[in-house]
Amino acid sequence: MRRGLVPLIGGVIEYVEFPEIPYRPIQRTPNADAFSERTRGRTIVAVERIAKRVLVRLDSGDCIVMQPKMAGLALIAHPPSQQHVRMVVHVQGASASQFIYWDRRGLGTVHLWTPEQCSQYLGPDHLGPDALAIEPSQWISRFSDLNRPIKPALLDQKRVAGIGNLYASEILHRSRVHPAQSCSTISKRLWVRLFNNAKEILLEAIAAEGSTLQDGTYRNAVNGEGGYQHHHRVYAREGEKCSTCKKGVIQRIVQAQRSTFFCPKCQRPRG
Repeated sequence: MRRGLVPLIGGVIEYVEFPEIPYRPIQRTPNADAFSERTRGRTIVAVERIAKRVLVRLDSGDCIVMQPKMAGLALIAHPPSQQHVRMVVHVQGASASQFIYWDRRGLGTVHLWTPEQCSQYLGPDHLGPDALAIEPSQWISRFSDLNRPIKPALLDQKRVAGIGNLYASEILHRSRVHPAQSCSTISKRLWVRLFNNAKEILLEAIAAEGSTLQDGTYRNAVNGEGGYQHHHRVYAREGEKCSTCKKGVIQRIVQAQRSTFFCPKCQRPRG
């Protein structure tokens, strides 16, 4: 999403609109009038990412912060449907003439935050170090002493920020770690393997522009499909033969109210 919005850089915001729709409203601050007033005439100087949020940085220092969660999209092209458009920012003088925040389920958020608010809400009190920036020693120290299953621990954004549910399953499979394995029972050598595989998988998924599943919800910035779903080894493959070991059958369990997929042959419990 961040890379898809790069064509906005250098553009000046003409105006912002928030369409009225008969669906669950997203969380948004400030109100529409204040949001529009603070952004009108401002130049977009950067598009950044912090954890699983996209930040459109303005020359005033303010940032438009979008957290898509499960069904939100940041787009510069026409949206999948008009009835779920939550925000349209009209831009002049850039390669893209607009960007849209679209959210079918209304679970995401859009905020216009000052630099101080960004530091407050996206700083170390709320988010751990980024999964693509953390060092191996930090990674090990933030997980290894936990007496909790590793899969939910990987989703804890205060530990390490940026790993989502789908990719946690893929990281554990590539590392041959059972998702219910307690963090405190994993060896240092295996933690290093998990660290390396986490970075590899996240970078591969970004290069493929994310994963578009059967529901078609996720789209890239130009309303096209991602490509990483073609590389999933376990996610959403319940009942299929494991493509890694060719022997196991992918299983699904629920951990912390989220689906987890794994191969019981490749990912045997240890200890």
